[in-house]
Amino acid sequence: MKMSIGRRMALIAFAALIASMSGITAHAQNSAASQTEDSGFGPLDPSQPVGVTPQQIIDKFAAKESEFKRAREDYGYRQTVIVETINDDNKVDGRYEQVTDISYNSQGRRVENVVFAPQSTLQRIMMSPADFSDIEHRLPFVLTTEDLHQYNVTYVGKQHVDELNTYVFDVAPKAIEKNKRYFQGRVWVDQQDMMIVLVSGKNVPDDLRKGHQDLSPPFTTYRQQVDGVYWFPTYTKAEGILHFAGGNGYMSQDVHIRQIVKYTNYKRFRSSIKIIYDGQDITNNKQPAGKAPATPAQQPPAK
Repeated sequence: MKMSIGRRMALIAFAALIASMSGITAHAQNSAASQTEDSGFGPLDPSQPVGVTPQQIIDKFAAKESEFKRAREDYGYRQTVIVETINDDNKVDGRYEQVTDISYNSQGRRVENVVFAPQSTLQRIMMSPADFSDIEHRLPFVLTTEDLHQYNVTYVGKQHVDELNTYVFDVAPKAIEKNKRYFQGRVWVDQQDMMIVLVSGKNVPDDLRKGHQDLSPPFTTYRQQVDGVYWFPTYTKAEGILHFAGGNGYMSQDVHIRQIVKYTNYKRFRSSIKIIYDGQDITNNKQPAGKAPATPAQQPPAK
C-alpha cells in the first residue's frame, strides 16, 4: 500500500502548521498486532522425518504444487477482497472492497469479471499495482518445482494442525532481483497429500524509498481440499501497522491495515476429455475429412 496523495498533501499543510507551534507532543506509535497460533496448532516437533529426507519431501511437495498450479486453471472461483484502515480507537476509518469472478481462458490467461465494487473510502493509503499483483500471485502462494531455485527451503519440524499432520518449512528468497517480489515465511505441508495447506509470512521486498514507499503487512493463507485431490486457498488474512517515513515536506505516519481475501465457489469449468486420433491429440483440431475420431479417452486428474 502507498500513502494516498490526498493524505500526503494534508500532512504537508499540517507539518507547516505545527512547525510554528510549540508544546505539541508527537503522536503515540501504535504497537503491531501480534500474531498467535490458535488452539488447532500442536507443539512443534523439531525431530527429523522418518523414512524420508527433508529434500525428498521438498521435491515431492513442489512437484504436487506444480500439478496444482496447472489444475487450478481449470477452475473458476469468486474472489472477495476487503482492505481496511483502523484508527486509534480500533474502528474502521477507510475501506476498499471488490468481488470478482475469476476464470481462465483456453490459453491459460486469467479472466476477471467484477461483480461488486463500491466506492473506496480509503484516505490514508491507496492500493498500488504491487498490492493487486500480491493478491493475484503471492497471497495464494504456490511453491512449484519451477520456482524452487529462487528459494532457500529449510526443514523446521513436524506439527499437528487441526486434523492434519504436517511438515513445517521456512522459505526465504536466495536473492532479490530488481522489480521482483518474493514470499518469505513458513509453509505447512500435509504429510499424506504432500501439498501446502497453510502459508504464513510476508511479501518482500517493500519499497522503502522516501516519497515512493509501498508497504505490505504480514499475512496467513489457509487452504482446504475442495475437489478430493488438491488443496485450494480459501482464506487469507493480513494485518499489521505500516510505518511510512516522513520526508520531502510531509510527516511520518503509522497506518493500521487489515486485509481479508476470500476464495469461494470453486467450480471446474474445463473438461479433461481429449479426442485421440491415430495416437495424436486432436481435441482442438478439425476432424480430418472422411475420418471419424476415436472414442474420447477420459484423462484422470494427476495424483
